[in-house]
Amino acid sequence: MSIEEKKNSQISLDSNTYLPSSENEVAEIIKKIYSKKLPIEVLGSGSKKNFGYNLQTAKTLNLSNLSGIIEYKKEELYIKVKAGTPLEEVEKILDENNQQLAFEPIDFGYLNKGNSNKGTVGGYVACNFAGSRRYKVGSVRDHILGFRGVNGKGDIIKSGGTVVKNVTGYDLSKLISGSFGTLAVLTEITLKVSPKKQSQITVITYSEDIKKISNLFDKILSSSNEVSGATFIPEEPNNKKYELTKRNVFKFNDLDQEGSFLGFRIEGNKTSINERLKDLKKELDLKSFKTSVLDVYQSVPFWQKVNNLEIFTNTKNNILRAVIPPAKCELFLKLLSKKYKYFVDWCGSLFWIEVADKEDEKINLIKKFVIENNGYLTILKKSENFDFKDTLFTIDETRLMISKKIKESFDPKGLFNPGKMYREI
Repeated sequence: MSIEEKKNSQISLDSNTYLPSSENEVAEIIKKIYSKKLPIEVLGSGSKKNFGYNLQTAKTLNLSNLSGIIEYKKEELYIKVKAGTPLEEVEKILDENNQQLAFEPIDFGYLNKGNSNKGTVGGYVACNFAGSRRYKVGSVRDHILGFRGVNGKGDIIKSGGTVVKNVTGYDLSKLISGSFGTLAVLTEITLKVSPKKQSQITVITYSEDIKKISNLFDKILSSSNEVSGATFIPEEPNNKKYELTKRNVFKFNDLDQEGSFLGFRIEGNKTSINERLKDLKKELDLKSFKTSVLDVYQSVPFWQKVNNLEIFTNTKNNILRAVIPPAKCELFLKLLSKKYKYFVDWCGSLFWIEVADKEDEKINLIKKFVIENNGYLTILKKSENFDFKDTLFTIDETRLMISKKIKESFDPKGLFNPGKMYREI
């Protein structure tokens, strides 16, 4: 660490919260907590602080000062940022250059506090939650070109670069992304970006028939007409434990029918959209359904509301995130029926489910189905009286053992976010 950096450092080793503004400061802090074996909570803006188990740590490492865009090469389709950079700042500069993060970041602010709060790039990568385009373009980890960070000993580590290429060895980005800050402290991230499509529409198909909805998902998945999003928004349950928000959230001029509906998105230039829509009308047999079309001015906010989870805004209930094989979609829809408030994304593979407070037996039922059908489930938001005895993140014994070994290699003393995902590590 240079003399100048030491002079400007905001680090006080007697403080409960460290606010480093450089990678070297992060490494210095971690070396000291490693020598003293002090568990530490790692966070950015805290937008996803409540995900996972509550932490019992004496110290907090806050990366919000480690912020800023390091390099943006729009012609080479990548952007390199410090880990504490607000995601909105990245999206703003990309939008100004008609580019985007193709995986569609989810805004969990509405779920947690009722307003937008996308958090930091580092926090988003650590959680690996992707939006509606995920089934077409891959998850967050598939868009990481490289990263820099600090391991549990205080060593600076790096992986990848700024271009997509074949490499030998294991891609550490796959491990870091989705680890919820339990493996390393991210300091710098390079993300792949993509050009924005010229236009888009969303076709709304009205149906209460679960079998027909499942069949539509199957046909969309196998179509060559490049549908970039497909979601099912069912009618809400007639139950006072759930707030009825669907009608207000999805209030659009051309969404003009009551009841459940499936919406799918087509993106591209107008000529391409019209040609693909003609094909899809035949492929999906849309003449047998009531349908309507949201133009680009309605389609864009429609998918923003889906990806913001606005249907669950400010809920006090439990929120479950379940991913299953698309082939099991119909069975899962039958299980949920009209007993829960939920919606389906990723063309039949991702289920967001609200379960009322003090109904842990229903969480158990859902979790049992998901595991038996080769899926996985995460309990993202916990109600006030949450007393679920099982794990918040599904994992089998073999994967848990592998996860322990990986944790030991990155963070041998188990100092980073201990017990955040699994109580054992």
